[in-house]
Amino acid sequence: MQESVLFFKPAPVDLSIVETLVEAHRAQPGGLMPLLHAVQEAMGYVPADAVQMIARGFNLSRAEVHGVITYYHFFRPEKPGRHVVEICRAESCKSVGGDELMAHAEALLGCASHHTRADRKVTLAPVYCLGLCAMSPAIMVDDKPYARMTPDKLDRLARRMEIAA
Repeated sequence: MQESVLFFKPAPVDLSIVETLVEAHRAQPGGLMPLLHAVQEAMGYVPADAVQMIARGFNLSRAEVHGVITYYHFFRPEKPGRHVVEICRAESCKSVGGDELMAHAEALLGCASHHTRADRKVTLAPVYCLGLCAMSPAIMVDDKPYARMTPDKLDRLARRMEIAA
């Protein structure tokens, strides 16, 4: 299995987008969640460098902002690969082969869960319910859901998208 490794120092993050979004959401009651969604929509993730700016803008501690980002599975603290493969880890999916599907995906994609492959082509992420419980196991690839997923179907999808290791 190919391990995700950074061979380069990440470029500095342009936080001007975050600054603009903080200003747009600061006065909104309960604006932290909409802000975090907007930051991720604009940048593809919520950069760690933005946490202090967000905390200051909402009069919160960095720990409070970090806690929200890490509590919800859909917020990414790192820039994802070109394609994001999310595999449901909730009980319904686990009961019908979700663990085996995750193990197969790790081998097929060449990266561990919670990681981005070194070539930055794919990120593999566990999620805790995609809302497709009646059609388990479920995955989502680049925000498109796939139900009743099997290792064979995942193989075909990965070949079609050219993301197999």
